[in-house]
Amino acid sequence: MAISEANNARYPRRDFIAWILIFACATLAYFPAFNGGFVWDDDGHVCPQTLRSLHGLLRIWTDLGATQQYYPILHSAFWLEYRLWGEAVLGYHLTNLVLHVTAACLVIAIMRRLTLPGAWLAGFIFALHPVCVESVAWISEQKNTLSTVLCLSAALVYLRFDQSRQAKHYALALLLFLLALLTKTVTATLPVVLLIVFWWQRGRLRWREDIMPLIPWLAIGAASGLFTAWVERTYIGAQGADFTLSFGQRGLLAGRVVWFYLWKLVWPTNLIFIYPRWTPDTSVIWQYFFPIALVALAAGLLWFARKKSRGPFAALLAYGAMLFPALGFVNVYPFIFSFVADHFQYLASIAIIVPASGGLALATQQLTKNRPRWSGTLAAVPVVAILGILTFRQTQLYGDNEILYRGTLARNPDCWLALNNLGNILAATPEHKTEAIELYEKALKIKPDYPEAHFNLANLLAKNPATRFSAITHFEAALISRPDYAEAHNNLGSLLARDQNQLSEAIAHFREAIRLKPNFVAAHSNLGTALARIPGCLPDAISHYQIALKIDPSSAETHFDLANALAKSTNTQTEVIAQYEAALHLNPNYAEAHCNLAVLLSKIPDRRSEAIVHYETVLRLHPEWDFAQRALERLQQIQPKIP
Repeated sequence: MAISEANNARYPRRDFIAWILIFACATLAYFPAFNGGFVWDDDGHVCPQTLRSLHGLLRIWTDLGATQQYYPILHSAFWLEYRLWGEAVLGYHLTNLVLHVTAACLVIAIMRRLTLPGAWLAGFIFALHPVCVESVAWISEQKNTLSTVLCLSAALVYLRFDQSRQAKHYALALLLFLLALLTKTVTATLPVVLLIVFWWQRGRLRWREDIMPLIPWLAIGAASGLFTAWVERTYIGAQGADFTLSFGQRGLLAGRVVWFYLWKLVWPTNLIFIYPRWTPDTSVIWQYFFPIALVALAAGLLWFARKKSRGPFAALLAYGAMLFPALGFVNVYPFIFSFVADHFQYLASIAIIVPASGGLALATQQLTKNRPRWSGTLAAVPVVAILGILTFRQTQLYGDNEILYRGTLARNPDCWLALNNLGNILAATPEHKTEAIELYEKALKIKPDYPEAHFNLANLLAKNPATRFSAITHFEAALISRPDYAEAHNNLGSLLARDQNQLSEAIAHFREAIRLKPNFVAAHSNLGTALARIPGCLPDAISHYQIALKIDPSSAETHFDLANALAKSTNTQTEVIAQYEAALHLNPNYAEAHCNLAVLLSKIPDRRSEAIVHYETVLRLHPEWDFAQRALERLQQIQPKIP
């Protein structure tokens, strides 16, 4: 790893072996992730069902609300990957690993083009550093690995343009930059970093050669950043009380964030999926230490740049530039639960790893200059090995959601998001419902205005008649914190609809849910069921059932409810029978649909034998239904079953 660039150039076979070695080491380090599943929001990123068609691919590009973030290159990649291996998680993990190793190799290539020492050491450190685990083992963060590959490719080609001044190199670099922006907007910082590199190389920036070619890049990057900030605020919800910070608070936050990430690069232990959320407070004196220390460091490195070397100051500038979107000056949704995350510094870490590797390479060369050539490489092995072991251990946390959230809570017990999400997992199994309730309640003690925890706790309490009123209270609390919570309106309406005296209030909640989400299938269906219980509202009920089925024709329950409503109206039996049959086509074991259809068919002499078959199916599913047995016996007396 301390091999000189000249030696590498003369030994392509040695290079090839090193490429294989870096991939093999990364594969071993990330091996635990290969047996893992989807975690947290992976299923929302990896081509949701509504986007799996060719029309879905078009929506990825044209519909801002179709995906969680408007990163069309990323989601197009997920669309293609789903076509290749569906929901087989291994394919996505391998793709992320290959992209990560490719990024490490691009780091090596860029360092060689800049004639920096320690290129292979930097590649190995980046490939195996534990702070990268979150970006590689978490499938959703393919936005990091893919955008970094595109960003570094753009940088490499642009460095070639800087030497050749050929238009084809400029055009290719610009295309790669645009693709990177459409994968993740943090890559908008690339032109700034290129200018820093040119200043480091030359000691000054030339207007015509250095600045002018990058002006379009700077403009495109700024526009992309503003657009993404608007999307975060408008579509993802990065606004409200949790994001109301003064400029002074943001300054304190930025200084602390930089030091936090630097420390994690130097000492990568106690890494957490969700770190505790700090409270920036301008009245607390010690919080000023971080920005003051950062300014002092920058001043010291600037003095050093003027006296000896521009490298360290350039590295700090590049690191700060690439970290800028995550420093707190721009609101991003994750700030609601933490101001820092390992994946925020995935790209930026290269700005520190590169000079650190160069310094280590030079130091080992000096220490081993009178020893065999391979001794410099051997000296770097312990660093790489330790990083690989730490990465292997960190990757184990991404086995599944329960492992991830329990691991998070072990290091951050007050993480209300992990408490809520772990509660959701446990709530799915009856034997763990008590623990789930305790987790929701603990989350609400930490964050009383957490609407999702109120909502999830209410759903669990609503299943027990004894806790019905507590469930209503939590649904209402969720709506106080988040009035546009359509799902809470719908579920509260369903709970209130159990009481005839509260039916009008339930209908109001269903209508509000539909106003907030016009294509909310469950709300349309529930509203139809509530209206069907009010005299004179049957046509309106039928209308909402039909709307629900137009949006999603795959609901057996809605077909059943529509059939029941049609049976009470003046519609022909043919249409009613068709709806019952549609319900049974979707759910052949739908006993109630079999029973109601049997009652209807028994009144049609030519179809009584079919009615007998439906009654027999009902009794096979529910032998205890005596009324069905009696109805079958009466029918058999009138119309014996035809073999």
